[in-house]
Amino acid sequence: MSRKAIEARKPVERVAATSIRLDKFLKIARIIKRRSVANDACSTGHVTVNGREAKPGTDVKVGDILGIRFGEKYAEYEILSIAEHAAKQDAADMYRALG
Repeated sequence: MSRKAIEARKPVERVAATSIRLDKFLKIARIIKRRSVANDACSTGHVTVNGREAKPGTDVKVGDILGIRFGEKYAEYEILSIAEHAAKQDAADMYRALG
């Protein structure tokens, strides 16, 4: 059996993500509906991670606190879980609104 065939037969290990890009998390968790809008919000200083201004490529992990300013409104969220994909009904379980 060739080496390629042996490699193809090995089971694929799925590793849970420990961190994810900020703009991608905001989109997957449906805090912001489009990734391009999330990217713009991060780039213009409307999003903080643990009290620091964050760029779109900032890695976020479970336990981080996100602060998002939408015009006059300010909201904070705690990240509870990270996933590469989330169904609409599961997206709200990825974070908790802090008030």
